Amino acid sequence: MKRALPIILTLAALSGAAGWHFRGAVRGAWQSAAEPLDLSGAQLPKPDAERYATLKEEAERWRKKLAKRHAEARTTEEKEKVLAETRQFLETVLPAMMRCWLGTRWDFNGTAEIPGQGKIACGYFVATVLRDAGFRVDRYKLAQQSSQSILRTFLPQDALDLRVGISYETFAAGLDHADPGVRIVGLDSHVAFLVTGPEGFRFIHSSGSRPWCVVDEDKGQADVLRRSNYRVQGHLTADREVLRRWLAGKRIEVRKDSPASAAARR
Repeated sequence: MKRALPIILTLAALSGAAGWHFRGAVRGAWQSAAEPLDLSGAQLPKPDAERYATLKEEAERWRKKLAKRHAEARTTEEKEKVLAETRQFLETVLPAMMRCWLGTRWDFNGTAEIPGQGKIACGYFVATVLRDAGFRVDRYKLAQQSSQSILRTFLPQDALDLRVGISYETFAAGLDHADPGVRIVGLDSHVAFLVTGPEGFRFIHSSGSRPWCVVDEDKGQADVLRRSNYRVQGHLTADREVLRRWLAGKRIEVRKDSPASAAARR
């Protein structure tokens, strides 16, 4: 627990903070978890199960704290302030949790629940991180759906951005100027996270291509994203209903594939 103590103390000190001060301070507490994966050498990073367990606990603690403030808010302005902080928190804790999995081996049938302990498929990686961050969803059912059904479990159809047959350069350029946040992206036969920000985007996923593990890639490294002809993505942390469901701990029903999409499942 010694390694986890600075995180807990920093978060505890932030209980009354808000806005960008809240976001910046939390990011600082998790700085070492946010370093991108360097694939230039032979050594892959070690998954960090200890940090992941701490972040999982802190996500639940903060969900309850923010939910209480939201329930007690008396004005629309006060409720909006809590929703803004909720978004900022999720946009920090979700990437930190994703990066705890870096180096965990991929397998098409992998269902690991803890970083580094077993192998994990792309759908299970997405579903497990979301569940452990506090979204009340059945990770087994979610992971077994097509990428579009995973997206539709959280977001309405009109919130999805579908691009088919456009060049990678065009798609990536759009993300370079996109609203910061955490997105889910579905590809030809893959599902992953996209984390967008002022410095561009990160593609974080359990890769069925070299190096066959969970990786954090920038625009130049994201070959799986580059090769796909089909790309559908939705901005998870920008959706107000998603934020409210997370705060309330509301059970999220998995949207199941149609027979046609099930036949073409990744």
